Amino acid sequence: MENKEIELEFSIKSGAPEKQRTACVVVGVFESRKLSAPATDIDRASDGYLSEILRGGDMEGRAGSTLLLHKVPNILADRILLVGLGKERDFHEKAYRDAIACAVKTLRDTGSMEAAITLSEIPVKKRDVTWNIEQAVIATQDALYRFDHMKSKSSEARRPLKRVIFAVSRRGELKYGEIGLTRGLAIAHGISLAKDLGNTPSNICTPEYLANEAQKTAKAHGFGCEILDYDACEKLGMGSFLSVGKGSDKPPRFIVLKHEGGAKGDKPVVLVGKAVTFDAGGISLKPAGEMDEMNYDMSGGGAVIGAFRAIGELGLKLNVVGLIPACENMPDAKANKPGDIVTSMSGQTIEILNTDAEGRLILCDALTYAEHFDPDVVIDLATLTGACVIALGAHPSALYSNHDPLAREIEHAADHAWDRVWRMPLWDDYQDQLKSSLADMANIGGRPGGSITAACFLWRFAKKYHWAHLDIAGTAWIGGREKKGSTGRPVSLLVHFLLNRTIK
Repeated sequence: MENKEIELEFSIKSGAPEKQRTACVVVGVFESRKLSAPATDIDRASDGYLSEILRGGDMEGRAGSTLLLHKVPNILADRILLVGLGKERDFHEKAYRDAIACAVKTLRDTGSMEAAITLSEIPVKKRDVTWNIEQAVIATQDALYRFDHMKSKSSEARRPLKRVIFAVSRRGELKYGEIGLTRGLAIAHGISLAKDLGNTPSNICTPEYLANEAQKTAKAHGFGCEILDYDACEKLGMGSFLSVGKGSDKPPRFIVLKHEGGAKGDKPVVLVGKAVTFDAGGISLKPAGEMDEMNYDMSGGGAVIGAFRAIGELGLKLNVVGLIPACENMPDAKANKPGDIVTSMSGQTIEILNTDAEGRLILCDALTYAEHFDPDVVIDLATLTGACVIALGAHPSALYSNHDPLAREIEHAADHAWDRVWRMPLWDDYQDQLKSSLADMANIGGRPGGSITAACFLWRFAKKYHWAHLDIAGTAWIGGREKKGSTGRPVSLLVHFLLNRTIK
């Protein structure tokens, strides 16, 4: 079930804002009533009209404020939208993205069908034109995204925004703006797909549904897709993965994606995404409160599919493999029980002390399966632990790695994508918490350092290659009844990581 996307036409232009023939020109105002350079141009052409409005106290330039002006003298645009930018010295990445989103939402709410946005001209420290345009496209699509096809009435605006022009200061910057536009659109499409998959309720988004959506996306964007069913996984010895889905009547699926854009024989990057399409906790049943949000426990897998859509659209010259173990974790007479011992694909045995620590049980077999591809690096991403949310909140994803250069590579990509991470320790000191007297290891290490011990568990299955783990439990979705929904993270981070590898 595909969500209807807002189809926008984007373009890049340079030129005087006062000469733009469009429904609306968007310009920025800093505190306290300081005009940005494009706003100054319009003010000069209108004989000080904007300055007069600001002196009247109608706007101070506070972040998030807007003021719509009609029929500004000597200006070809029908309207001018002033957007508050906050203090100029504090105008960094977040303020820039927030200003773009604020402008786009105002344009949507006021019925503008087209607009020229000059905020993309405003310098952001340590960022270039390509970054500005890419982030403006992503922020625009994010601001307009909606998931309402499950409702009886659509919330689409009466006159939806159809065309957006992003401004650059000089003609020489147009080619760099076009690069940002191309990347931004591909990443935004990948993020929207990840959001759609995450927001689809679990009575629809089952493991089989997710596999079918992966196949559709692969066919549409030129990469390969293979689906392994229960019998195929059993033949491979994936006892840990298969044990998690035993309590569900929805059969598991193991999704394998292949983007073969690099030279034949080049070692691939392998992306592994956890996809528990609903997590009730199994016999270790979760509390009822907020259990409705457990359809987002497939966000790692959704992000991998979203990233593949983006890299397929961009045609990256790189070999990439995606591995997505998909299942449900439900309580049933057949379900895993606390105290059960299962054998993983690696041959290592696991004592299941808590059936709600199931993500690591499906990822460990996927990490072992990754060895088949002789990978250059492996990155897994998962809504793995509530402990990660307590430690880092909703802003950065937690990063763990057994290889410092890989960790630095991910940190660099995360910063450029503005999809940030924070590296956490992966020390041997924590390994003792996973000891079991009956098996090779337990699947939990107790409450202290819960996100760390989960990563330490996964590390035991990733010793044969360079590996990183992203715990996205705090970043993959926004909770709460009124605002809950998928964020599509970390699609942007993954795409930038892969992009960087094509230009080394």
